[in-house]
Amino acid sequence: MDLGLSEEQEMLKKSARDFLQKECPKKLVKQLDESEEGYSPEVWRKIAGLGWLGLPFPEEYGGGGGSFLDLAVLLEEMGYNILPGPFFSTVVLGGLPVLAAGTDKQKKDLLPAIADGRMLLTLALTEPNVGYDAAAVRTAAVADNGKYVLNGTKLFVLDANVADIILVVARTKATPNPEDGITVFLVDSKSPGLNVTLLKTLARDKQCEVILDNVSVPKENILGEENAGWPVVQDILRKATVAKCAEMVGGAQAALEMAVSY
Repeated sequence: MDLGLSEEQEMLKKSARDFLQKECPKKLVKQLDESEEGYSPEVWRKIAGLGWLGLPFPEEYGGGGGSFLDLAVLLEEMGYNILPGPFFSTVVLGGLPVLAAGTDKQKKDLLPAIADGRMLLTLALTEPNVGYDAAAVRTAAVADNGKYVLNGTKLFVLDANVADIILVVARTKATPNPEDGITVFLVDSKSPGLNVTLLKTLARDKQCEVILDNVSVPKENILGEENAGWPVVQDILRKATVAKCAEMVGGAQAALEMAVSY
């Protein structure tokens, strides 16, 4: 079995490294780290033009039809060159779940907008009790005449300060099994009652607190099935873990090369 990269993946790896070394010098990375937005819209547009934002999406949605391994190769180079920006949150935490669980309309509305750089997404899962299991989800969503009203607090939401759509994991039904009664909502970040606060972190990454105070969300904004959203969350966590590992491998390689050079 050949576990090496294909010729196309090697080309992607090289072109990504060349582009990022040119477009993301250390001075720019430092400036973006210290800014509130955390990314450069100009560089983001160039990345969209290269097809990276739609790499894992089918061509019918404006994507490149790439594999998850293609995405991992790209993320490794982003980690190696410390690309500041909401790529991980938008493509991995937001786009892949829409591709996996979204309706035809949700895919047609969101995936092309992600691919061409017009829309940023993220995931709001963890809460003040900082758990990654279903029992930790306390944010409540109550049905009300064809819509849901959400109340709760989410913490450590990556890039929520710039996101257009936030995937909010909420409890829509109390059940003996905490994995039942979970629903994932596509929430417009500009919805009345939704407030985002940028948290101060040692790494200066853009993690946020998101407070939902009677936020109204249409029923058609449910991602996946009502009361059966936990499998969607589990799929997100599995893919995010693998993707983040690829990104960290690139960062570790860069750190090692830097240490050796000294």
